[in-house]
This record gives sequence, structure tokens and C-alpha cells, in this order.
Amino acid sequence: MELNNSQYQAIMRIYEQRQFTGRDKQNKRYQEVCEKLPTYPQIEESITVLSVQHGKKILNGDESSLDLYKKDLELLRKLKKETLVSGGFAANYLDAIYDCPDCKDTGYINNNKCHCFKNATIGLLYEQSNLKEILKQENFEHFSYEYYSKNYIEQRTGQSSREIIKEAVNTCKNFIHSFANTFQNLYIYGNIGVGKTFLLNCLAKELMDQEYSVLYFSAAEFFDILVKSAFDKKDLDTTNLRELIFNCDLLMIDDLGTEFVNQATTAQLFTCINERLLSKKSIVISSNLSPKDLSKLYNERILSRIANTYDVLRIIGDDIRLQKKWKD
Repeated sequence: MELNNSQYQAIMRIYEQRQFTGRDKQNKRYQEVCEKLPTYPQIEESITVLSVQHGKKILNGDESSLDLYKKDLELLRKLKKETLVSGGFAANYLDAIYDCPDCKDTGYINNNKCHCFKNATIGLLYEQSNLKEILKQENFEHFSYEYYSKNYIEQRTGQSSREIIKEAVNTCKNFIHSFANTFQNLYIYGNIGVGKTFLLNCLAKELMDQEYSVLYFSAAEFFDILVKSAFDKKDLDTTNLRELIFNCDLLMIDDLGTEFVNQATTAQLFTCINERLLSKKSIVISSNLSPKDLSKLYNERILSRIANTYDVLRIIGDDIRLQKKWKD
């Protein structure tokens, strides 16, 4: 996942802050230990004196001093840990503190980006899109069935709006719980205002909390990025976002079918769906259109991919926005 320069610098500032915070916590712990255990800094001073003494001997050609130094140093280090434990502290209480022990808050392991770098990247993108604030309210904790009537019946199935939404929520929760082990996609459709976007945000929140990389785009934003990046390779911002779209753990496209459809958008949608299918990376799509209606906008190849590789969920009911407005 490539970032433009400003985004990369923003990520690296996050790591610098983590390192500073870790050192600050470690220094405070050290002061706490020294106040409670006055002998502890004396042991550390003994280690410094030992290093200087043996260092001089080694420089003067006393080769036997190196083995003696290692032995004495091991004893003093052992004494440090015993002193900590005797004072009620854990033996590793003064070890370096990291948010990510794997890369030690540098973002890199052997010149390769750490797994936490990807999460920091997605977090930055969400902050830039303000979606993190939305997720504080739009999540399963705030999901309510009261807006889905028991009396709103679908004639074809005989199910009520509430029964259908409960099944949809259960499917979404199963999608989350099996995400690590099962490749799956969702196509969620229904009339305007029945809670499709809210459900997408619930999915995003749960998977982001599990440290999966999740990207959300409205259909208009999604196609704007893909079409621009396809025709203007010099536009680094959209090119970088295109890479993220193809490589994130979960891609969410909201309101598919509301965009202006032409050959370019059709080609980009098929490419994205097909490539993520081949790499077994999940997509969740919401739309006002059923898959059959979507086929009137897009070609049969796209419909075939969705029909054969997506769980299709339909949500019915009254417009929740209007219900809330009338309630107020």
C-alpha cells in the first residue's frame, strides 16, 4: 500500500509520538522504582563502573578480562531483576514499552512495513474521511429493531420487516465472526432509508476493532478514484488510493447504482470485483437496486459474479429518517 508524501509523513509522526510516549512511560517507571528502591540506581552505577574497568583492561590486551566481565555483568543484571521483584515490581517492569512489540514502534521489520503500518494507514484514511466519528454512533451497540415494523409484510415471503432485518443482522454478524477463515461477500439492497449504510458502518466498526483494514466509499467516490487512476497515472493520490482499494481486507461500496454509468465505470467495477475475487479479498456492496435491476445498468459478467459469489440480503421497511423526524 503506497501513500503520498503527506500521508506517509503523517503516519511516521504517529510512530514518533508512540516512541516518545513509550520512553516517557519508561522514564516515569524508572523514577518510581528509584524512589521505592534506592539500591536500584546503585546497581546500575556498579554496571557502569564495571564496564569502564574491564574496558580499560581489554584495551590494554588483557583478553581474560572479557570472560570475567561477562560473568560479573550477568550477576549484576540478575541482581537488578531480583531487586525489582523484591520491591513488588515485575521483572520486566523497566523494559521498553511499545504499542507494537513486533516493529518496536518504528513501522518496519527488516525494511518491510509492519502489519501495524497497514492499520495506521487505514486509520489515517478514516480520520481524513471523518468516518471514525460516524462509527461512534453507527454500530451494533446503537442498532435498534424498533424502526422495523412487525406489520410491514413482504407478500412474496410472508416475512415482516423486523424478521427480515434480524436475519440480515445475523448474517452480518456471522460474516464478522468467520471473516478470518472464510472468504465471503455481501450484497445488501433495499429502498432508500431502510438502514443499509448503517449496517455497513456496523460491519466496518466491528472489523476495524479487530484490526482489519476496511475502506468505505460511496459509489461516486469509488468510481471517481478508479477512473481517474486508470486514465491519469501521474495523479499519485488517486493511484495510491487505487492500490488501497485493491489490497485492503474489506472494501465497502455504498449506494451502487446511483453513479453515472458508462463504459469506463463498467470496466472498473468488473476489474475490481474480479481481481478481489481472485485474491479472495471481500467486498460488501449496498444498493437501492436488486441484483437483477443492477444488471440493467451493468453487464451480465458483473451480475454473474455477484449472483454466484455474494450473499444477497434484502432489507424492507419504512424510511427510518422519516420515522425519526416524525418521532421528534
